[in-house]
Amino acid sequence: MSLRSELATFAGKSSYWFLHTFMHGGSSLPGKITTAIDPEILKHLGKNYDVVVITGTNGKTLTTALTVQVLKQKYENVLTNPSGSNMEQGLVTTFLKAKNNKSKRPLAVLEVDEANVIKLTKYIKPIAFVCTNIFRDQMDRYGEIYTTYKKIIDGIKLAPKATIIANGDAPIFNSVDLPNPKIYYGFKNHDDENDIKAEPNTDGILCPKCQNILHYRYISYANLGNYFCPHCGFKRPVLNHELTKLGQLTPNSSQFIVDGQELSIGIGGVYNIYNALAAYSVGRFLGIEAKEAATAFQSNERVFGRQEQINVEGKDVTLILVKNPVGLNQVIDMISKEQEDFSFIGLLNANYADGIDTSWIWDGEFERLNQMPIKKFITGGERYRDITFRLKVAGVDEKLHEVEPDLEKVVKDIPNLPTKKVYILATYTAMLQLRKDFAEKGYIKGGME
Repeated sequence: MSLRSELATFAGKSSYWFLHTFMHGGSSLPGKITTAIDPEILKHLGKNYDVVVITGTNGKTLTTALTVQVLKQKYENVLTNPSGSNMEQGLVTTFLKAKNNKSKRPLAVLEVDEANVIKLTKYIKPIAFVCTNIFRDQMDRYGEIYTTYKKIIDGIKLAPKATIIANGDAPIFNSVDLPNPKIYYGFKNHDDENDIKAEPNTDGILCPKCQNILHYRYISYANLGNYFCPHCGFKRPVLNHELTKLGQLTPNSSQFIVDGQELSIGIGGVYNIYNALAAYSVGRFLGIEAKEAATAFQSNERVFGRQEQINVEGKDVTLILVKNPVGLNQVIDMISKEQEDFSFIGLLNANYADGIDTSWIWDGEFERLNQMPIKKFITGGERYRDITFRLKVAGVDEKLHEVEPDLEKVVKDIPNLPTKKVYILATYTAMLQLRKDFAEKGYIKGGME
């Protein structure tokens, strides 16, 4: 290691120690300080690691957490970034905080922002890339889905020997020919005679070979499913790991069968089953048996802001991150399975980390809320006017609807809600602020790790 790298590492580790010890933070600033001193520091910090990169639009944080749970069945120490700090500075911080590992090739499982894949692979050659999905998200940062995928592809091309573990139900992951070994996972359908189309406003349903509209034998949600093109023959690849049966699904649990193995996770939503399927596939790739994966999923560790359950003076509060139309609609579908009365809180911010364009909420199926047993609505956040007006247009009863821009006051109002169960849907920075308020009141521990 060069003198410059040593100086950068010392500065980064020192700042992490201070921030983590006294400020209960330090997920990205130490990395920012370190890269300012040595822009190529990742080359040195990550050179001894086998790295698994997890990227895509939705599900990165939960997929990373589930993957780590699975791999701990075999690997004693797995370096990861549980706080979701997934840009270059956050990745550097993750390596800075690593404890001394006696194994010759320690393992790192890293959530990586789509645009930052290439910033990692310039210096570190991963053993695997996990691609969850590509949906329209933060148009101001990424543009259309094909632009987003190109950012990922540019990074993957720097590591042509790494195995790609991809969602086989996503047509976009089969649209570019790459030399990498590939493993696909997805949902198996049992009716090969179906011939259906996705909804007209769905992204990513044009055949990448001939530009005609794709057809499906089965659609799980959005553009995901067993797709085929009747014009040129383009179709879903053969799946290496198949979900063959969905069991009982509730807002807080999911049961399903993959490769003949019964699995369950303590989190709801079909979209989260895909995340578990990705984690299962990584585990199998690295030698974890199916039964061991099942055991790992039962550990039921919670991930901050991803259906995190919080007790607020007797109220069962579920905090859920939302950031784009597809994810939002999947969350709405999930909470529609709630049988008990509940209260609904929608918090909307529009900072850089959220995406500054809030027009995506108009693609959300908020009209479905009127068919649910919701006894109270609260809307807030920096863009409270937008989310309030959206619920008004959706037909939410104004007598049940309260507007509270101040998130600290929202937390204070929760104990007075008329229901025991409360679902909070929040954008990223609103979720962080809300967790800070929860921590200050002692409902959760401070920090994010």
